[in-house]
Amino acid sequence: MSENEDKIDFSHYDFKLRDKINDYLKKMIAWGGSDLHVKAKSTIRARKDGKICPFPGWIISSEESRTLAREILKSEYSKFVEQKEIDTVHKYNVKFSFRVNFFFQKDGVSAVFRLIPTEIPTLESYHMPEILNSFVEKERGLVLVTGATGSGKSTTLASIIDQINRTKYKHIITIEDPIEFTHIDRNCIVNQRSVGRDTLSFESALRAALREDPDIILVGEIRDRATVDLALHAADTGHLVFSTLHTTDAKDTINRLVSYFPSDEQHRIRVSLASVIQGIVTQRLLPTEDEDGKITGRRAAVEVLVRTPTIEKLIVEERDVEIPDALESGREHYKSQTFDQSIFDLYQEGAISKTIALNAATSSSDLALKMSGLGGSGKIMKNTDTESEFASTRDEDIFDLK
Repeated sequence: MSENEDKIDFSHYDFKLRDKINDYLKKMIAWGGSDLHVKAKSTIRARKDGKICPFPGWIISSEESRTLAREILKSEYSKFVEQKEIDTVHKYNVKFSFRVNFFFQKDGVSAVFRLIPTEIPTLESYHMPEILNSFVEKERGLVLVTGATGSGKSTTLASIIDQINRTKYKHIITIEDPIEFTHIDRNCIVNQRSVGRDTLSFESALRAALREDPDIILVGEIRDRATVDLALHAADTGHLVFSTLHTTDAKDTINRLVSYFPSDEQHRIRVSLASVIQGIVTQRLLPTEDEDGKITGRRAAVEVLVRTPTIEKLIVEERDVEIPDALESGREHYKSQTFDQSIFDLYQEGAISKTIALNAATSSSDLALKMSGLGGSGKIMKNTDTESEFASTRDEDIFDLK
């Protein structure tokens, strides 16, 4: 069958490869993994607590990798062939679904399945700073959640939106690529739109949203100048806007937004941003350990910018380099905090080792000085045989996921 055909006759498919991948997904969930990596001509692997480990067994062939893509993508397969990569959502069962990216590589097709729990966690359940609850109460403005891929941005936004949905009476519009967490109507009416399926682009959906009587707009990701401009306009005209960026901290986020515009427009953007920004939350996931140094999971170190008169002034006057000091000094009164303050808290709790804390810190020397007053050297990381642990996961040890 030609890959260029627009339509595929699925009556000839038995979907055995899809079912086989579902078995691997089932085992990965039971093992506590977050991402399943499937690559043609290679061993299947999974990520757990930040590490990628081999999943013993099947090596998928090039042709099998293409068939798997057809069985999961179905009508979207021709689009995948044309664009060479595609995002979709694979529903495993009522409890679990996966965000999937298929892409071509030299040996065939690869895919990454990222676990999306159907049940939306609360902010408290994964130890997020209490100040994040204040964003639920905002009536207008812009809140950004930033960080590297896989740092939990989507989960944090989903938790905030879910809390609004349960406690307010609003109209929420989400624009995502693709839709990850599903929000059912509770107190709010929630319209979720997927780019490519329900709308042509973030820009067109955001422009249309302004005519759809929303109170809250979630833009899955800010990717270009037009989206920044529309998001700022929406926030300025009385809407509460949430979005994400792939930035490393609050000051980098400000710089990224401004850099989308030519130099003669940047002051206007800074003034607009300073007037609407309600908060910037930036996350880094750090591995946690038990007393023996064994990795037990991950916790988020979180930098939080909260709008204050000082922050507004620093943004307008292009004094972004001073933002970390303002966050640190504003912790007591405004509940803002820097990464290093958050990392230090995790270290004091005993959640992370000294080695992990220092490696993750923005300024390891300053953090080391703070640690020196605690006494003791902190826990030392030890290697664990995660591959062996994964390989020993037996079918009879796996809980019922059906």
